[in-house]
Amino acid sequence: MRTLLVAGPGGAGRTTVAVATARQAVHDGLRTLLISADAVPSLPGAEVRRLIPADDFRDDLLALQERAGGVLEMLGAARLDADELTPLPGSTELALLRALRDSADGPHDLVVVDLPAGPAAVATLALPAQLRRYLRRLLPAERQAARALRPVLGRLAGVPMPAGWLYETAARWDAELAAAQDVIDAPGTAVRLVAEPTAAAAESLRVTRTGLALHGLPVEAVLANRVLPDGSTDPWLADAAARQRKVIAGWRSAHEIAHLGRDPEDALPDVPAAREPGPRADWPVEDRIAEDGVLVWHIPLPGAVREELTLIRRGDELVVGAGPFRRIVPLPSAPRRCTVAGAGLVEGELRVRFAPDPDLWPRTR
Repeated sequence: MRTLLVAGPGGAGRTTVAVATARQAVHDGLRTLLISADAVPSLPGAEVRRLIPADDFRDDLLALQERAGGVLEMLGAARLDADELTPLPGSTELALLRALRDSADGPHDLVVVDLPAGPAAVATLALPAQLRRYLRRLLPAERQAARALRPVLGRLAGVPMPAGWLYETAARWDAELAAAQDVIDAPGTAVRLVAEPTAAAAESLRVTRTGLALHGLPVEAVLANRVLPDGSTDPWLADAAARQRKVIAGWRSAHEIAHLGRDPEDALPDVPAAREPGPRADWPVEDRIAEDGVLVWHIPLPGAVREELTLIRRGDELVVGAGPFRRIVPLPSAPRRCTVAGAGLVEGELRVRFAPDPDLWPRTR
């Protein structure tokens, strides 16, 4: 199974392109699933899953309330009714991750996912790893092993210890998030970027591409949407088309989708068929001990701007920030025995230098 995640700035025609991509896949004989939070037109031959975050949020919160009923009664809390619950910010993203998890069990050749607009798409794809990290820190699995000691520890500490169901719930959430992460990390998963060729959209696209690279997600294609025709005798149209051409030239190998001149619901645009995603970019460690006395970790970040980069060493982890995005990555084995000696951005690649720590580095004659 392949998964194609469609992302792009708001208003760029992202959902329309996602529907058109699914239509093309059906035409090519692929069993296709389309996932979107927006209303989409009927798509003969494809399965369409419309996300309804309110229902998922309501079911999850009512189930949690039921499990915590004893604690709520002890605190004198009034229970919430189903008809008064409305989804909170973030419920759409969680519903999308659940749909991603469920897609792994479906009989589909291609799953097309309409992601949130702009850089929020990157934040959504990074959510499983972040939430799993929070769960491990707040409810470490090793504490669950001390279940028999919990009543004793509670009396000694003078405060109630977390109930077993809380750890069971955390374990279930962790498993669900891990399943969604497996789909995101799968070799058959890639991102299709859609943007209208304007200066503002180009900046949003740059930020999104950098965020995707930070999280190791390959871009399958860049689609320039609503491209105006060349050669118009109308001065305004000719100038607008020239400005679009200038933006597209900086995108390198973008596929152009012509402006339809009408509502896309009446006629979907022609889009390229989904391609097999290329290999994911490596983050190699270069050994330059003999020449320069350092190891160099190469982290590809196309579109990154030096002023937007941050770098923090935390034990055996490195916190890499690029614009609004951050990722915590474990250090490879050799750099763990080193200190950070500096970093620089060279041709879209962050190069972090590590100098061997005399107290940790193997001694040689």
